[in-house]
Amino acid sequence: MSPLVRRYLKSAVLFLVTGLALGVWMLVSREFGAWQPLRLRSAHTHALLVGFVMMMISGVALWMFPRVPADDTRYRPAIAEAAWWCLAPGTALRVALELTLPPEASVAMRVLLVAAGIAQVLGLLLFFWTMWPRIRASGAASGGR
Repeated sequence: MSPLVRRYLKSAVLFLVTGLALGVWMLVSREFGAWQPLRLRSAHTHALLVGFVMMMISGVALWMFPRVPADDTRYRPAIAEAAWWCLAPGTALRVALELTLPPEASVAMRVLLVAAGIAQVLGLLLFFWTMWPRIRASGAASGGR
């Protein structure tokens, strides 16, 4: 397993732990009337769906999808690396801002929140764009093609 695959998978697990903790916070808040940030549900959703699910899918795809032939230059691992650098920090920043921004956040902070969301989208698009050539039949199933 490559270091990049391990990074995707370990990041996914960290986001899972974060999402589970936020879910417990939401449960306690609902049942006992404790305070919760306005955007807690969004932070919880992004930690689990983008941080855990999409990072796990990405890591497993990198690990398991058929390799491209040596002469195929469409797949570039550096793009999958760049995708991680958009996706993981973008999601972490998004979760942190969703938890800490006040209801009347400054324009600059709201712009930062939107930028974090755009980083998430960019990371996912980059990842699947670079993986596109690897979405094919394996060597045995394709008759060597």
